Amino acid sequence: MRKLLFESLIKPVLTETQPDPDLAMCAELATALGQSARQRLGRSLAIREIDAGSCNGCELEIHALNNAFYDIERFGLRFVASPRHADVLLVTGPVTRNMREALERTYNATPAPKWVVAVGDCAADGGCFAGSYAVVGGVAAVVPVDLHIGGCPPSPETLLKGLLALIQDAAHGSASSP
Repeated sequence: MRKLLFESLIKPVLTETQPDPDLAMCAELATALGQSARQRLGRSLAIREIDAGSCNGCELEIHALNNAFYDIERFGLRFVASPRHADVLLVTGPVTRNMREALERTYNATPAPKWVVAVGDCAADGGCFAGSYAVVGGVAAVVPVDLHIGGCPPSPETLLKGLLALIQDAAHGSASSP
């Protein structure tokens, strides 16, 4: 144990460098999203994230939205623990056979108006898991999807742009993919 401690004092740090996104752009996107949600819903946007069988790459990017760097809660966007309090369901990964019923129940427990966002390439069509005996397919094979956000995984900025497009297009009846 002592040897490991001394080695850790000598070796350089193994962390990656901080990403360099345009901070003004991120703040502007999150502010616009928060204002649009308040105009459309009369309150802040409540998001429920659902892992339907992914590799967790998309979850890392979704959780990055809530860290100290992006901090979307300061703009009135929040993640909720229950689908009964959610406006948006962010679904990641291909839907596995074991998660099909859970996804359907979560969708049915979410009050209207509700939007479903398929996050990542796997959620769109099964990705590299398509054709597996354990996978039903993309999210649209189980519940209706309002928006697909592509990427493997999509960046936090792309997620914000997608949510903003979803809320702004909600009045028109359809959402477009960013």
